[in-house]
Amino acid sequence: MGSDIQHSFFSETDFRQFRENLRKETKILMDWFSSEVFENSGEMCGFELEGWLVNENYTPAPRNGEFLEKVNSNLVVAELSKYNFEINTHPHPLDKNLPAYLQEALSKTWRSCVHHAETMNCRVLMIGILPTIEDRMLTLEHISPLQRFAALNREILRSRKRKPLKIHIEGQRETLTVTHHDVMAEAATTSLQIHLQVSPETAARHYNIAQILSAPMVALTANSPFLFAKELWDETRIPLFEQAVNIPSFCDKSGRIISRVTFGSGYVRNSLKELFLENLDGFPILLPETFEEDFNWLNHLRLHNGTIWRWNRPLIGLNDSGTPHLRIEHRVPSAGPSIPDTVANILFFYGTMFHLIEQNNPIEQEISFEDARNNFYLAAKKGLDTQIVWRKGKHIPIREILLHELLPGAIRCLKRKGIDQKQIEYTLDEIVRQRVKTGRTGAFWQKAYINRHGPRFQEMTHTYHENQNQQKPVHTWKI
Repeated sequence: MGSDIQHSFFSETDFRQFRENLRKETKILMDWFSSEVFENSGEMCGFELEGWLVNENYTPAPRNGEFLEKVNSNLVVAELSKYNFEINTHPHPLDKNLPAYLQEALSKTWRSCVHHAETMNCRVLMIGILPTIEDRMLTLEHISPLQRFAALNREILRSRKRKPLKIHIEGQRETLTVTHHDVMAEAATTSLQIHLQVSPETAARHYNIAQILSAPMVALTANSPFLFAKELWDETRIPLFEQAVNIPSFCDKSGRIISRVTFGSGYVRNSLKELFLENLDGFPILLPETFEEDFNWLNHLRLHNGTIWRWNRPLIGLNDSGTPHLRIEHRVPSAGPSIPDTVANILFFYGTMFHLIEQNNPIEQEISFEDARNNFYLAAKKGLDTQIVWRKGKHIPIREILLHELLPGAIRCLKRKGIDQKQIEYTLDEIVRQRVKTGRTGAFWQKAYINRHGPRFQEMTHTYHENQNQQKPVHTWKI
């Protein structure tokens, strides 16, 4: 959710001033899209990973303030609840050193988090939804003390005219219905967010391909089948996030209501500027914090964009000298189950992205946006055990698409990028391919464990944590 703000209460004047500033900055950005100001230094990669802080009993520990003070790193920051934190990384080019960098950067920061949590008699865990979280724990008592979070909660409720947030999720076995009077249910969702810097010339295609890849990615990385002890979707985090911050904003061309957490309203036609115009016209302002700096830093535009949670989000970044660049933030994957799985997921995304963009026939001309959208929610619900609509309207098992098209394409592309053959074999052949062939995702393991041992969620979380600490890919975990 980004950095903090200076104010927690806003007046009508603040909203009017922010709207005016946002329009000015959007005009600046539109001018940039018409010129050649964007940095074009090749593909730069990065990620964010959200984690849980738990106590010795593997239940949530609301102590991220103390934890972050001990870690003392600008790469580890607060999230919405006191139970959570987020790990960031510095960008790195997509070259032969990327796999080693991803492994080393994540391992180093994670080891530091493990060490400092242990000094507090706590543990850290990467998982989509913590199996031991209970609805009663997700209250404002446990919101992180940053002003940004309090202001977001208040403004989201104000925009809903204080109507409660109703969460209704139907799984194949069970159904969950709860009501929240704040946004804290969102804190139950933790993810891996993959960043890719793109050139203005290819940004639109990269964005559309990220949307098409959302279905295979959410099935491949599913790791949150339980919420409040109920078995729901393989990736329950998807409907939970959407419903926990549900603010109907506008209707798309088909009449569908687009909310604040969204798959989007359609493919990008020509340029990512279309999404920032949609931000301006379609999404009401939530945090009207005004800034004194030069409008060329786009502070208002970037803050507004940060309160719109597209599953594939366009980002504008600026370096220290103010030169802008474009990034795609792929927000689909769950956190965990292990560091090797995480690195493999990231490399698979990059390899598949460039494999599809290099093809002569654009895949977005073969798969409609409506099919890409429906595929995403179906895959989130059923994981690897589903069929999706693929090229030319054909219904194909998602495992077949992964094994016979996307994985071979990703491997070939990463080889052309100079990635070491052994690294590719380990991450994509030994981890991703085996996970797909066996069907043993994090969601599969969790469901199988509970089916075998009964509803022992604390015990399961303990076992999950032990496996995670042993750096073993999830498809090798015993049940």
